[in-house]
Amino acid sequence: MGKINTFTGRSMGFISIVLMIIGTMMFGCAHTPVIGAPIKHEKLNDGVYEGSYSGFPNKASVRVTIKDKKMFNIEITEHQAWKGKKAELPILKRIIETQSTKVDAVSGATNSSRVIMNAVQKAIEKAYKN
Repeated sequence: MGKINTFTGRSMGFISIVLMIIGTMMFGCAHTPVIGAPIKHEKLNDGVYEGSYSGFPNKASVRVTIKDKKMFNIEITEHQAWKGKKAELPILKRIIETQSTKVDAVSGATNSSRVIMNAVQKAIEKAYKN
C-alpha cells in the first residue's frame, strides 16, 4: 500500500499560529480610533507643543507649532511603523490645510495615519490648556 500523508496535531497547531499571525498583520492594524476634531482656534495658545500616541503596532510623537492661533508647523519626532511611513507627509499636509486632526487616512497606512492624527491631537490639547 502507498503511504498516506496526514496532518498531525503539531502541523495543525503550526498552521493555526501562522494563520493568526497573518490575520493580525492584515486586520490588526486598523483598530486605532480617531480622537481628533476640528481645531478650536479661539482656545489655542501660541507656542510649541509635543504629543504622542500609540496604537498597536504603531507609535508617533510630534512637535506642533501654533502661531496666530493656527497650526503653523508639525514635525514628526518619532514614528514606529511597519509600512506606514508613507502616511507621514500626506497626513501632516492634510492636517495643516484643514486645521483639523480628523482627516482622511492614507490608503494602505490607515493605522499610521490615525496614530499621527492622534499624536497631533494630544499636542493640541496641551495648547488649549496653556
